[in-house]
Amino acid sequence: MDLLQLRYFQAVARYEHISRAAQELRVAQPSLSRTIARLESELGSPLFDRQGRRIRLNPYGAMFLRHVERALSELDDGRRAVREARDTGLGRVSVASETLLTVTHLMGSFRADHPRADVRLFQSTVQEMDRRLRTREVDFCVASQPLTGTNLDSVELAREEVLLAVPPGHWLDGRESVTIPEIADEPFVTTRPGHWQRALLDRLFAAEGLTPLLSCEGDEPGASQDMISAGLGIGLIPAMSREVGTETRVPVAWVEVEAPDCERVLTLVWSRDSYLSEAALKFREFITGTPFMAHRLGLPDARREAGEAGEAVAT
Repeated sequence: MDLLQLRYFQAVARYEHISRAAQELRVAQPSLSRTIARLESELGSPLFDRQGRRIRLNPYGAMFLRHVERALSELDDGRRAVREARDTGLGRVSVASETLLTVTHLMGSFRADHPRADVRLFQSTVQEMDRRLRTREVDFCVASQPLTGTNLDSVELAREEVLLAVPPGHWLDGRESVTIPEIADEPFVTTRPGHWQRALLDRLFAAEGLTPLLSCEGDEPGASQDMISAGLGIGLIPAMSREVGTETRVPVAWVEVEAPDCERVLTLVWSRDSYLSEAALKFREFITGTPFMAHRLGLPDARREAGEAGEAVAT
């Protein structure tokens, strides 16, 4: 049994699909199949149930995978620790966020304070965040939805109300609040499944036994307000977009939603078992030590109140 066999097995177990795993590993499919067969022969037990071209991890494979992932993670952490100890910098910190605009000013402030840190940023859905943390591709996730992985620690960064944005002149323009049943037939501008706006929209409608009508689905929440202003629909937008920089943003009207927990909760999430470089430790201290909203707004002094901001950012 060698390291290559274990990494091949990990990829096949993740996809439960030989050709997809081979594509990720950049190896020929027959070669990958032979490697898995040799591993099963050495262990004396099949690790997958096979039905034609379909494979499924069986109980023996699931048991073995837990040990393989721990072993490979330890090896990856050891290699990373040696590399960073050898370097003159602080090492690398990798962060995943559902939308890059949420953390743009934050990451810029951190790099300005720690120029020797190697900072990497990834845009990810909540499903990708779980995978990236599990495979240790990232150190932290800035998440707007709960992550379901095991051995995760988190700290709440911010909590903000989510409002309904409507085009100027819309029949809701001027209303203070609205219920979900009142807007059941309105077309919504939202994100694809996996993003927090879509999850919140689906949850609010499901609580009323309804399904939202969608006029536009996208991958970048920051574009929603522009599309709403253009009359393509209505949508859920964090209240911070209303509170700052109205002169530099496209015009929309804001309405409160009469529904429980119509809010966005941002959390910093990390795996408690993962190795954290000096840069990662400093990043965690940095992001949790000052008001997140101030960072998010790009204030010159991040410790000032968020309401003093003069520049808007799309959320």
